[in-house]
Amino acid sequence: MSGLLILTILIVVGALAFDFINGFHDTANAIATSVSTKALKPRHAILLAATMNFIGAMTFTGVAKTISKDIVDPFMLEHGSIVILAALLSAIAWNLLTWYYGIPSSSSHALIGSIAGAAIAAEGLNVLNYKGFTKIIEALILSPIIAFVVGYIIYSIFKVVFKNFNLTKTNRNFRYIQIATAALQSYSHGTNDAQKSMGIITMALIANHYLPAGSDVPFWVQASCAIAMGLGTSIGGWKIIKTVGGKIMKIRPINGVAADLTGAAIIFGATYIHLPVSTTHVISSGILGVGSAHRLKGVKWDTAQRMLITWVITLPITALLAAFIYFILNLFI
Repeated sequence: MSGLLILTILIVVGALAFDFINGFHDTANAIATSVSTKALKPRHAILLAATMNFIGAMTFTGVAKTISKDIVDPFMLEHGSIVILAALLSAIAWNLLTWYYGIPSSSSHALIGSIAGAAIAAEGLNVLNYKGFTKIIEALILSPIIAFVVGYIIYSIFKVVFKNFNLTKTNRNFRYIQIATAALQSYSHGTNDAQKSMGIITMALIANHYLPAGSDVPFWVQASCAIAMGLGTSIGGWKIIKTVGGKIMKIRPINGVAADLTGAAIIFGATYIHLPVSTTHVISSGILGVGSAHRLKGVKWDTAQRMLITWVITLPITALLAAFIYFILNLFI
């Protein structure tokens, strides 16, 4: 077995491991509101999320194409396999660290920062596709801001429409609606997040000449990533659920529906235009927007501040970590 084939297999395994971790790390956000309001029992919520994530991952591939060509051109990387492997190890390490401490960090930021850092370490600053990379960064920055605004608007509309309704009865009815919105948000998560690993594997296959340039994502790659994310989701991410579902604000069913609709709309929009976004940022920012519209003082801004700091530092830290891992791997491979 050639060294190149072994490296390719390691990348595939690493990408599926990243997807599995992403399943219990990021998918927790999609069901956090429905679990915290008791609209769904935790076991049922996780089963629902795992199923809808799998279906979502099997539906689209546009974001995968963006990941595979818009950050760096695979053919410009002399040591492409080592770059991609270093990026995966960096992103996995950061995901595990933030999951351990229950911080809703972005897997998207971690992966994109890692790819950029490892590629720069290998080939220098000129290796980046700055037009595509800038477009991705803009999407990562703007999407949570849009989610905050949309969440604020949707809940403000809810307040006007349901102003004269009985609060207890309204919340009870919204629990049933939350089952549908949790499923919708989990599906949207699968349409965007699972594609990032698909893009990584496709990039490796193109860089190592197992696929021609411009190839679509192979079906086996799409199916294996969907299965990995579904299995990861089935494990659950209780620490993240506790943070998103209870430590940002006290969530009631009507708040949860507004936040779920916000998250699903923004993520779907990004998937439609083939842009990767941080589902963590979008969902958490949607909750912050809803909380601000409900009662500004009811938002736990210290939690929000801790999350914001993590979001800001993820890109540079993972880029540096990936560069370090690349240099270590390059010594031995």
